[in-house]
Amino acid sequence: MAEDPLERIAREEREKKDNGLKKVVYALSAAVVVLLGIFGYQQIKMSKIRSLVNEDGSKGGSFFALVEELNDEKKDLVSQLETLQSDYENLSSEYDSINSQLDTSRAEIAQLLENIKKTDATNRAKMRQYEKELGTLRSIMRNYIVQIDSLNTLNHQLTAEVASVRKEAADSKRANEELSQQVENLSGQVAAGSVIKARGVSLYAYNSQDKETDRSSRTVRLMTTLSLVENDLAPKGPVTVYIRVKDPEGIILTNSVRTSFKLGGETLVASASREVDYEGREVDLSIYLNDIAEYVKGVYTVEAFTEKGRLGSAELMLR
Repeated sequence: MAEDPLERIAREEREKKDNGLKKVVYALSAAVVVLLGIFGYQQIKMSKIRSLVNEDGSKGGSFFALVEELNDEKKDLVSQLETLQSDYENLSSEYDSINSQLDTSRAEIAQLLENIKKTDATNRAKMRQYEKELGTLRSIMRNYIVQIDSLNTLNHQLTAEVASVRKEAADSKRANEELSQQVENLSGQVAAGSVIKARGVSLYAYNSQDKETDRSSRTVRLMTTLSLVENDLAPKGPVTVYIRVKDPEGIILTNSVRTSFKLGGETLVASASREVDYEGREVDLSIYLNDIAEYVKGVYTVEAFTEKGRLGSAELMLR
């Protein structure tokens, strides 16, 4: 049997109203559940705070006064930690190992500061834990300062010791150089003192009757005389004396018996030479120059040498 249209419309209207009412009921129920959750959380939080009040009778005062005091303590803890963080930032060292440890401590402070800011002030257990960690970080910092000061003091001592050692080394080097110079000077003096010297170098002309002459036309030979002076420092033994006779034109006079000697690394031609036995005492000697084809008028010069140095010179005027 077909439903009456009017009854159908009435039924549908009733169903719409029932569905709307159900939705309202569901929404209200959900809101009640949320409010109950919030209320429960607040009750739990209030219960914890009340327990804190009951545990610490010294706090006294009202509930809100306690919360405010806990917040103040949190702010103070944050402030102390920020100050410690600044102190750590200003702390520096010249040592890599300590710098690495400082970086680790700085990271711990930054993490602790973040944790404190995120934690409710009423979470007394956490706050006490953070206070202990703050004290530990302070103690670590004091150890860093003592360690850095000790290392700096040691470094300064080592620097001073190194400077002292360097100064001593420089003084020792300078003293050695001075001593070496003195030894060298003394060696030079000894060497200079050991050189054989001569005095009384003279040049004479002789004729065929072996008499002294000053005429060039009558001269047949020249004689050089000198004395090797006494010198105990001079080496003992055979000594060869060389003479170099120059004519008025500056030409070295030589005969068939050509001889030469070395002086200062240079080979020099000699007019004549003679070897004597030198024992440190004075020795007089004569050296003859024979077999010269011709003598001309003018000034003749003679120089006497040993292979260690020049002995002296003399001149002779022939007419």
